This record gives sequence, C-alpha cells and structure tokens, in this order.
Amino acid sequence: MKTVIISNRLPVKIVEENNQYTIIPSEGGLATGLGDVYKTGNSIWVGWPGIEVPEERQEEVTQKLAELNLSPVFLTQEEINLYYEGFSNEVLWPVFHYLVTYAHYEQSYWDCYKSVNHKFAKSALQVLDMKDKIWIQDYQLMLLPEILREKRPNLTIGFFQHIPFPSYEIFRLIPWREELLQGLIGADLIGFHTYDDVRHFISTATRLLPVNSSSNVLNSNDRQIVIEAFPMGIDFEKFSTLTDTEIVRQEISNFKNGKEDVKIILSIDRLDYSKGILERLKAIELLLQMHPEYIGKIELFMIVVPSRDTVPKYNELREQIDQFVGNLNARYRSMDWIPVNYFYRSFPIEFLSALYSSADVCLVTPMRDGMNLVSKEYIASRNNEDGVLILSEMAGASKELTEALIVNPNNLGDIMEAIVAALRMPLNDQKRRMKAMRATVEKFNIKHWVNNFILKLNEVKESQKSLLTKHAVNSVNEIIAVKYAETHDRVLFLDYDGTLVGFTGDIDDASPDEELYDLIENLILDNSNTVVIISGRRHETLESWFGHLKVDLIAEHGAWQRKQGEQWTCLPLLTDQWKSEIRTLLETYTDRTPGSFIEEKSFSLVWHYRKAEEGLGELRANEIVSHMKILAADKGLQLMPGNKVIEFKNIEVNKGKAALNWLYNKHPDFVMALGDDHTDEDIFKALPDGSITVKVGNNLSEAKYYLNDFKEVRKLLWSLVKEEFVERD
Repeated sequence: MKTVIISNRLPVKIVEENNQYTIIPSEGGLATGLGDVYKTGNSIWVGWPGIEVPEERQEEVTQKLAELNLSPVFLTQEEINLYYEGFSNEVLWPVFHYLVTYAHYEQSYWDCYKSVNHKFAKSALQVLDMKDKIWIQDYQLMLLPEILREKRPNLTIGFFQHIPFPSYEIFRLIPWREELLQGLIGADLIGFHTYDDVRHFISTATRLLPVNSSSNVLNSNDRQIVIEAFPMGIDFEKFSTLTDTEIVRQEISNFKNGKEDVKIILSIDRLDYSKGILERLKAIELLLQMHPEYIGKIELFMIVVPSRDTVPKYNELREQIDQFVGNLNARYRSMDWIPVNYFYRSFPIEFLSALYSSADVCLVTPMRDGMNLVSKEYIASRNNEDGVLILSEMAGASKELTEALIVNPNNLGDIMEAIVAALRMPLNDQKRRMKAMRATVEKFNIKHWVNNFILKLNEVKESQKSLLTKHAVNSVNEIIAVKYAETHDRVLFLDYDGTLVGFTGDIDDASPDEELYDLIENLILDNSNTVVIISGRRHETLESWFGHLKVDLIAEHGAWQRKQGEQWTCLPLLTDQWKSEIRTLLETYTDRTPGSFIEEKSFSLVWHYRKAEEGLGELRANEIVSHMKILAADKGLQLMPGNKVIEFKNIEVNKGKAALNWLYNKHPDFVMALGDDHTDEDIFKALPDGSITVKVGNNLSEAKYYLNDFKEVRKLLWSLVKEEFVERD
C-alpha cells in the first residue's frame, strides 16, 4: 500500500538547456511538506512537470522523474491556457476569493477543465493499486475524486483545498456548480484550512446536491464524507535554523548596514489581486500623511513575486503598483531615504530568511487568503522572539495566530493604526506575543498537518467499512433471511414515513402506493407473521390507510393502539391541556417562517418545516429547541427533533414503551424493527437483545444494521416473503 499524491504541479521544476532536461527541487510549501511522504517507501506524486514536453521525449522525462518517485501528466499549451489559466484561474480563483466580477464563465474553459481532470485520472490509474491512499491537492482537480471513485469504487481518497471556499451565495454563481460539488464528494475526506470553509462547503453541498449532513459529515447514498479543518503549517525547524547559517548571517549584516535607526516593515506576496497590495501601499501613504514624524524613520521592503503577468488583470495590477510606488517615493524621498523599496522578482530562500530576521514589522494583509504561510515563516525566523506581525482577518492564519495585530484589509485607517501600534510596541509585549505565536507555529508544523490528514483519512475509511458491515443488504440480508426462515412466530415493527415511503413536501401526499399494499399483504399471508405499523401519524390517518388490512397499528408514537379487529385505545392519564400555550408559542415561529405549519394530533403538536427555505427552517428549529425545552420539561412534555419536524408530546408517549407494551405476554422467536427517526431509537434500545433492528439512513444509531432509504427497506421485506413473490422485486 502506498500514498499517491496528485496535484496540478509536480514538486520539481524542469528546465531545458541545450536540448537537455534538468530537474530542480521546488521550494514550495506543499513540496516541502509532502516531501517526506512521497520520497519514502513506494509512494508516488502525480502531476504536470511544468513545461510542454514533445511527445517523442515524454518517455525520457517519465524515466527521469520515476527515479524521484514522480509520475508526470503531460499537458499541451492549449490545455494549460484553458484548464489552468482559464477555468482554474479565471473562474475558480476569483470566485473563491470573492472577486466575482473578475470571473469569465467560458464554456471552452469548462470543457477543457473536465477533459484535463480525466487526463489526470488516466495517469493516476496507471500507478494506482486497490489499497493505495490517494491525496488530491487543490482547486485545479475538483472533479478528480468522483472520476477515480467511478473507476475504482473502493479507493481511499482524500482531497485538500488550499484556497478559501466561498459562501453558498457566491459559489452558486458558477454555472457548473453541481458538477464541481459532485466531483468533490467522490472523496472520503475533504479538508480545508479553516472551519469557516468547512461550514461554507457543507451549507453549499446540502443546498445544491441531494445529500444531507450531520455535524461535519455528509451522507451521500451509502457513503459518508467527512469535511474537516486542517490548518496547514510550515517547516518550522527549517526557517528557524536558516537564520544561524553563515550565508544568512552575512545577508543580515549587509541588509542592516546603514539602517540602524530605521524601522523595517516587510511585505512579501505573489502578484495577485487577492493579496491587498495596493491597499497596503495606500495605508503606508496614509501613515506618512497622518504621522509625518515617521518620515525617514521607516522603510517598507515590498517583494512582489511575478505571477501570471501576461493575464490582463495581473498586468494591470502590476502597472498600478509600479505607478503608486513611483508616485509615493517621488513625493516623500530624500537624498538618503525612500519610503518603499519595491522588488518585482523572486529571491533565494536565504535572502528571504535574512529579511524575515531583520524586519521589525511583517505586514500580511490579503483581501482573502486560504492560509498565508508568509506570516508563519516570519514567526519561525524570529529566534529572538521580537518583531510584530500585522495580519489580515481574512487570512486563514488569523484563526491560529491570535496574538498578531489583526486588521480588516479594507480599512486603511485600521492598517495604519496597527502599523503605528507595532512601531511603538514595547519589547516585552513583542516578546510575549511572539513567544506564543512561535509555540503555535512550531507545534502545528507541516508534518503535523500531513500526519493529521492521513490519520483522519484512515479513520474515515475504517468508519465507512464499519458502516458497510452494518448495511443490511447482500450478506447481511442473507443472515436476516436465514433467521427469518428458521422462525415461526414473527413480529415486524415498521415505521411509516421515511421507512416504508419516502418524504414529500406535503405530508398528505405520502399515502401508501399499490406496491406497498402488495408488499404488506404478502407479508401477512404468512400466518407466522404479525405486522405492526408504528408511526407518529394521527390514528385517524393510519385507520384510513391500513384499517382494512390484518395489521396492528400504533399511532402518534404510542399514544393510540389498535389490534386487528379491535377498537382504538389510548394510553390512560394523558392530557392535552398544555396544547393551547405551546401552540400559541409555535404560531409565533410559524408566522416568521414561510412554508412551516403546525400539525395537531390527539396528544401532541408537530411543527413542520420541510417546505421552509433551506437554512431558515433549521435556524427556527434550533430557536424552538433552545427557547422551549425548559417550558416543555416543566409541563411534563418531551421535545423531539425529527426529520424536518419538531414534536411536543406527553413524556409517557414513547415508541419503545409502546413496542414493549405490545410484546407483553408474547414470546415471538423473531422480532424486527425498522425506522428512520430519532423516535425509533427508543424502539431499538427497548427491544430484546436478539431482535433485528434496522435504521433507515446511515447516521449514528442504536440499530444493529442500516439501510439507505425506503427502497432498500422494501427490497429487504420483499426478500423475506414467500419464494414465488421474490421475483416482484
């Protein structure tokens, strides 16, 4: 078993000189962090090598990369233009960074994005074994998990997104939104940097796909997909020890020469409109205007690493930065001082280390960023525990580095005031903050990130396997069928809504269909069987639907019971005197929740919100539970959240008690209960140990087995009836 990492780019650069290909290691955070994974054992990294390789030389490059446990995906220049520069960076990047006006929804971009994701899948499948773990990286490959899942259903697949995930209102602007989400949920574990991203993803998926969620778990068909936050770290030891090397010490000495009386502010970014570079410059300009005492006393060292400057938006941004820096320096410079030292280029890591070590303030103010590792690299380089980090609240790192000076990147005055506070901060305050942040960055380093993700991926897969063993089809179905065939006095407790029929928007539309009647009639043809329909429905409703059949009925969760040929009876000492007050309160929520309504039963009230707007219904339901649970308890009521419902009922009313009451003085040799709701858990807990209990839906339950939906329930029940009826399945 090996770990297969798949990303848009391989963790190396390939350079062609004199018709020879040379492979150079990448210094990127991902390459560094996952280096230990792909370089050990028989693990492998799949990705694009970074240049277009002629077809006749692809085998040569493949062999060179194989020596480094790397496997290439060869892309044409047109594919790079449409899939990478196009869809990835002109649709997903701006939308995910909330800059939707920059997005270009071109059909050709999408078509190429799909085809390249299939190309990655084809390359990956050539090196994959069935037991391998796959870890897919970032937004360029959002379709890949589902493509691989379709080819190899039992694969273990993790996906991590390194950029933010937007809110539902933003994400749904993408024309191909469902396809992207469907692609992602092919993974077993989906990781983001922050819990905000997790919340956005779950909210978006449950609104746009036929999936439901429980906490941070999505349920899709017979699979559970876990969505989790894994804040990415850096190689702390690497940056901390770099400052002590001879080459870095020399760079520090050169850099500080002549700047002993000047406070250095550092800014390092890739050229991108999401980084807030212009806003940062405007804050520096505002500082010099409002605090002229700092003229000649501070210098901003701003490094902008070239990126996509052939794209019009990026080229325009570069020109704006050039112009602003030029104007600012022209206005304030003197013979021996300029406010902004601007470099549009990349630097060796040793020089960056010297800057990190020397800068009094590090200014990191992106408009939106998945994590931002520059802030962590600065902290790791501060071995003297001095210096101040100013950090945008829109960067994922702000959730961890709470001792930084946190600013709103859109508020120039906020940034300016933070710079002034940083310049004036006493050394002991600097050390207190920096010490705490260094401890965080050191503990939650890149290896911690990798280990956490892989451990969670293993845990999720084991949980899925555990659920699979409880899935009451195939081999488990046979176990139930064998026990059924060997017994002669059987009781089947069957819930109705969500178990025998699916849910509908209108509760009155969920009446039994012909197949269900046929199924029940065939079950009761066998004199060894007793069918008990146990439901939360009103007893009048169950009577109208099933009164003509030879079945026992338990209605309103046990408040009413009727045995074959007998009259309905209700539990003694039940009261409905509480209804008026509870109904009045529920009506206030109904008035504020379009689509919700109150259903009245003999001894319970049910607040339905299936028709309410997604999210609003859940919000009101939480409010009801929070505000009315104490009142319900004081009145001797049970408050029961269910599937898009909240029910208030007498505490004596309980499906488990009703089932045990029905079984009193009876000794069946086969007891089976099927249900989908929170109320059915009472039956699962109450029934004798040897009973067969089946939960409809694969979330946590006291039941021994589970089925996905009412269709699988019917399939199971059909398999239990006489042999001549099996063919009706």
